[in-house]
Amino acid sequence: MERIWSYGPCAPKDIVELYDAPKPHVNTVATMFQSLERKGFLTHVVRGRGYIYTPIVRKEDYGRSRFSSFVKRYFNNSYMNVVSALVHDDCVSREELEEFLANLKQQRDGTN
Repeated sequence: MERIWSYGPCAPKDIVELYDAPKPHVNTVATMFQSLERKGFLTHVVRGRGYIYTPIVRKEDYGRSRFSSFVKRYFNNSYMNVVSALVHDDCVSREELEEFLANLKQQRDGTN
């Protein structure tokens, strides 16, 4: 999806050309495009003997969707488990969490 957002409307062969060697086979990329289309992330139009694919979701929405799937799969669908893992692995400090909670409280109270 990253390459498609950067490139714009494209055919699988266009994306293959963006890869360094060894390049994936065009059929592999076409299969990925078809899968992304079935999932509602791309659409296509017929151009000549092939298809031109266009993203129909914004990058931010796609990221949220993928993150939700990640949380469901690896963290028992618990965002608190994600936060706990980040704290445990020293990726987020207590101070950062407290600042986040204070900001969240301000937003919810409407006291920006």
